[in-house]
Amino acid sequence: MAGPFRDVVGSEQELRALIGSPSELAVKKQLAALDAHARAFIARSPFLLMATASGAGRCDVSPKGDGPGFVLVLDERHLVVPDRPGNRRLDGMRNILENPHVGLIFLVPGKDETLRVNGRASIVRDAELLARMEVGGKRPQLGIGVEVEECFFHCPKAFLRSKLWKPEHWPDRTDLPSMARIMYDQAKPAGETLEQLTARLEEGDRKTLY
Repeated sequence: MAGPFRDVVGSEQELRALIGSPSELAVKKQLAALDAHARAFIARSPFLLMATASGAGRCDVSPKGDGPGFVLVLDERHLVVPDRPGNRRLDGMRNILENPHVGLIFLVPGKDETLRVNGRASIVRDAELLARMEVGGKRPQLGIGVEVEECFFHCPKAFLRSKLWKPEHWPDRTDLPSMARIMYDQAKPAGETLEQLTARLEEGDRKTLY
């Protein structure tokens, strides 16, 4: 099928011919469990990205965030991510039900390196585990348990190039519309003004974080 992409790479052999092979260090840094360095990083991380894919290959990446250490590490092979209230689309969870393979990237603000964790996920409702992730008297209804299969730290080059943690290099955001404006234009909610939608979204952010 004709499209905008030309001269595409079609095999790993082609890819390796262009890029080359990873260094010994890059290969050996991959572990099958969370060592002390990985656990220390997770304990300080307030934010992660979770990648999932459906049985048919439909992909999704979902942000998860809370206070530093919000992810519960049970042991070197198992962790649990609390599921806080959201939009109820359940894109990632529906994918997990079809295909348990997940990829996580943990971030620590100001730190240019990231931690990548790959494994198999399940949706858990173990009351004892959920109680350990309670915040302000509110416990999550569900958690995403991950059995770790691969774990390694990722180099800082993407953050160094993007200058993500350097406010003086951040782009001007004044001309970007609010989330309410975007949703109003895209969803066109019947019988609701932009002002009403804005107020409703702000109230939801205040009242339903947990």
